[in-house]
Amino acid sequence: MKINSIRPAAIILGVAVALAACGKKEEAPPPVVTPAPAPAPVETAPTPPPAPESVTFAGLTLGNAIGADQNVTTPMTTFAPNDTIYAAVATKGAAANAAIVAKWTFGDGQLVDESSQSIAPTGGAVTTFHIAKPDGWPVGKYKIDVTIDGNPVASQGFEVK
Repeated sequence: MKINSIRPAAIILGVAVALAACGKKEEAPPPVVTPAPAPAPVETAPTPPPAPESVTFAGLTLGNAIGADQNVTTPMTTFAPNDTIYAAVATKGAAANAAIVAKWTFGDGQLVDESSQSIAPTGGAVTTFHIAKPDGWPVGKYKIDVTIDGNPVASQGFEVK
């Protein structure tokens, strides 16, 4: 009877070992750390092309004399008949080529003189125009109109007394 009593004991022991093995928890594997994806390359906007070169009007001064810097020494709007009349046109900006035109008129628009100068400034500049009449200017009202590259930028009246 020994064999019969060992067999049930062996079966119980086998079942107990099997249950113990099944109930045992294994350690969970460590979590897998995935590195953050590298940031996508940031596309920068292309550098805009440089602004077109341009010359802008900064001022118009009339007088009967200019200094070494081409500026009018004493601004005035009334002249003597024998004066040489200067117009100093101040500009700012840069351009490879800009055309400044000065148109001088008398009375009701009678043309006295029209002249043009091409400039290539790299910053502030003064361009000087002048009119002279050795036998004297007629007394009356005059006007100068200035354009830069065909665009009107200034108009100033003056008088000869």
